[in-house]
Parts: sequence; C-alpha cells; structure tokens
Amino acid sequence: MIDKKDPIVKQRATINPYIHGAALIVRRLLWDIRPESWRSRQKIRSWKDKYKGQKAVIVCNGPSLLKSDLSLLDDVFTFGLNKINLLFDKSDFRPSCVVAVNPFVIEQNENFFNTTNIPLFLDSVGIKHIKSRKNIIFLPSAHLPRFARDCSISINQGATVTYAALQLAFYMGFKEVALIGADHNFAVKGPANKTVVSGDKDESHFDPNYFAGGVKWQLPDLFQSEVSYMMAKQVYEAFDRKVVNATEGGCLEIFPKISLDEFVAEK
Repeated sequence: MIDKKDPIVKQRATINPYIHGAALIVRRLLWDIRPESWRSRQKIRSWKDKYKGQKAVIVCNGPSLLKSDLSLLDDVFTFGLNKINLLFDKSDFRPSCVVAVNPFVIEQNENFFNTTNIPLFLDSVGIKHIKSRKNIIFLPSAHLPRFARDCSISINQGATVTYAALQLAFYMGFKEVALIGADHNFAVKGPANKTVVSGDKDESHFDPNYFAGGVKWQLPDLFQSEVSYMMAKQVYEAFDRKVVNATEGGCLEIFPKISLDEFVAEK
C-alpha cells in the first residue's frame, strides 16, 4: 500500500526548474531583507581562516561518542553538533562552538541556544525561536549539491549537520579534521527524511532522551549523507587538507580511520 505521508510519494511528479528557482529566490530574499542577515554575514567573515593550518574535531552525536576519551580534546578546537549539551551533565567537555541546521532540533533545543555563551552556527530558520545575540551566527541554506568553501553567503546541509560543520571547518582554515561519534547507523529504520514521532527512548544517539517522549524528528538519509561526505573528502584533498574518522567503531567508511589519541598527537 502506498504511504501518502512518505516524503518520496509527496514529491512532485514533474521537475519544474522555474518553480524550484522561484521558491529559492523568494525564500532567500525574505531572509536577506532582514537586518539579522547582514549582521550574521558580517560576523561570520571574522571566522574566515581564523585557524589556518590547525586541527579540529567534529563531535557527532552517535552512541559511540560515549566511548571516546573527550579529555584528549582540551587543547583542540571542537565543533559540537545539535543537542551536544545533553552531554554536559555527564562530562566536563564543552565544545568550542555548536552547529545546528535542522528546524526540529533548533526548536527543541531553544532553551539551551537562548542561554549559552558558546558560539552558535544555526540555520536561518532558527530565528523563529532563537534571539539574536553576539555569539550567534544564522546561516541560510542553499539546497544545491555543492560544498561551500566560503560560508559567508550560504551553506549546503547535505542531509547531515556534520556536512555543515565540515564546510565551516574548511572556511575557518583547518587543515586536518577528525570526526568522532559518527556512527552512520540508526536503530530506527524507514524512508529517508520522513518526519516521525519519537518513542520513549532514543537508541540512535548518545543520550536516550535525545529524540524521545513524542517529539518530531526526521529519519536519516544515509545515502545522501555519504554523497555529501564524498564531496567533502574530495574538496579537502583538492586543497591539500584531510578529513579522518576517529569514531570508535561505526559504519562510516568514506574517511580513513584513525584513533583519536593518534590524531591529536600527530604533528
């Protein structure tokens, strides 16, 4: 039986570039006329090549994150993702910044985002829930299959917030980037990008309350995530940089594997 709520079924049967292009232009104009769009663009330019030649770690949110020795990251710039703050009552670790682009995540985590002093990089849709402050940069997303080496205009979400973080890391000038907690495997299965209601416990993230208690979230698009990861890998390598995977286990095979302590120790 056809599921009419399946995002694949709900897509238009035809591909009309005029409708798609007009929608993109209107959505972007509505953002660009806001004063916050100009403030955010000015703020993000101060991050360009700020850490040129250095190392960074992107702290993803899979269950394996609890196996990583986060004390190794004391002197390393780190990108926390989405609801990384749920880790704070279990660890002294605090990320150098936090990236979130999914509207459900931003809305559900608005209390933290509205009170923290940690630098935040949030999708521009988040302005509905998050008050503009000095530590917040709102990023408009362009739904094009590209890797934004310059994030001052737009970024591409690439079906995973990790891809957004990889673009920001490149923009900031990092030469080597490692992923941890990137399990690339979810306990809940179903059509990619389908909006579902969570159960009582989340087994797909490092905290059982990550998506739990009846909140909405979107099922992962692992295939599109891999396409995005491959684009990131190619761009980094083309500019003599690299991305490695320091996750404890997991199913992500696109980036070369390395232990976190080895990555941190390498000169």
